[in-house]
Amino acid sequence: MKTSAWTAVLCWLTVLLEGYDLVALGATIPTLLKSGHLGFTAAGATAVATVSLIGVAVGAAFLGPLTDRFGRRVLLIGSVLLFSLFTLLTPLAPNVATFGVFRFAAGLGLGACMPVALTVMSENLPARRRASASTFTMTGYHVGAVLTSVLALSAQENWHLLFYGGGIAGLLAVPLMWWRLPESAAYLAAREEPERVALKDLLGGRFRRISIAVWTGSFMGLLLVYGLNTWLPQLMRTAGYPISTSITLLLVLNIGAVLGLVLAGTIADRFGIRPIARIWFGAGAVLLAALSLKIGNAVLLNAVVLLTGVFVFSAQVLIYGYVAHAFPASARGTALGLTSAVGRLGSILGPFVTGALVTAGIAYPWGFWFFAVVAALGLVAVLQLRGEERLTPVSAG
Repeated sequence: MKTSAWTAVLCWLTVLLEGYDLVALGATIPTLLKSGHLGFTAAGATAVATVSLIGVAVGAAFLGPLTDRFGRRVLLIGSVLLFSLFTLLTPLAPNVATFGVFRFAAGLGLGACMPVALTVMSENLPARRRASASTFTMTGYHVGAVLTSVLALSAQENWHLLFYGGGIAGLLAVPLMWWRLPESAAYLAAREEPERVALKDLLGGRFRRISIAVWTGSFMGLLLVYGLNTWLPQLMRTAGYPISTSITLLLVLNIGAVLGLVLAGTIADRFGIRPIARIWFGAGAVLLAALSLKIGNAVLLNAVVLLTGVFVFSAQVLIYGYVAHAFPASARGTALGLTSAVGRLGSILGPFVTGALVTAGIAYPWGFWFFAVVAALGLVAVLQLRGEERLTPVSAG
């Protein structure tokens, strides 16, 4: 297998492990609450889930940017090692507090994995394919999430097997990555450039507008992804749909997500990331608003939810592709890390706000209207982006 192929496979595998690990906690919580393991309560489970996501945001913000200083290879391998070790330790936690600490530490590694893997993939392919580099890599996340769901159904009460499995898989990947993952040629070339882009430069001069725009778009995009994945079944239940239909629609939504990632990357490589991101956010806003209406026809309902997954879940990933294309190699890891970190804040806020609407008894139709407004704000953000070709110097990776 060629070096470039190994790089693509290992980056995809890294994101798959992230998707697996992050969803493992959600799949485990019902069992933890039912069994009362370690004295888990709903409040304790919520705190652990929140702390885990905070760890992911912190990892993306602080570890991701280190790739521009120390290299892509060592940070990606180190991040996988970090989250694998603490994922393996999680079932051994003696109390809820320690359980939360282990999840926070695992989150640090998880948070760095995705932006670093996307950086490596974007530099592994020609610039004209950076949209599909991001969207292809992110399909690994959804494959990992589906894998966790299937294993959770098999494991049932033996929830600890999910964490042991994820931790062992990550540790097995580390030596393979050490053996087969090369350092990015773009990073090595950027080290020789006399003029480097510092962290403070991302909010100054020509980068200020693009930084604010992509951070806002990422925030709105991940708010939608996590909000819908967490609360869609309950939103559909409050709308009057049967439980079986509500759960099936979540699967349909994620099938649409995978289709959308492949489609968005392919089209954006041909017509440009910026115009396709605008179409994707705009279509997402319209479809989310449409779901606020009661749809009696099952085929039509599934079609609308499928299309919602196609547009909503890949809109935010297109922003990663834009960042990888627009920023020079000397700042690419930092730019992607911070974009991911701000987006993770949206991933925390989305389920919280939607949960508040559910608690208040107004989740339907206000939940879908809320999501539609969020998608519209994402559209406003990407409308501020300029042509990516005018941002990257010719000498940049």
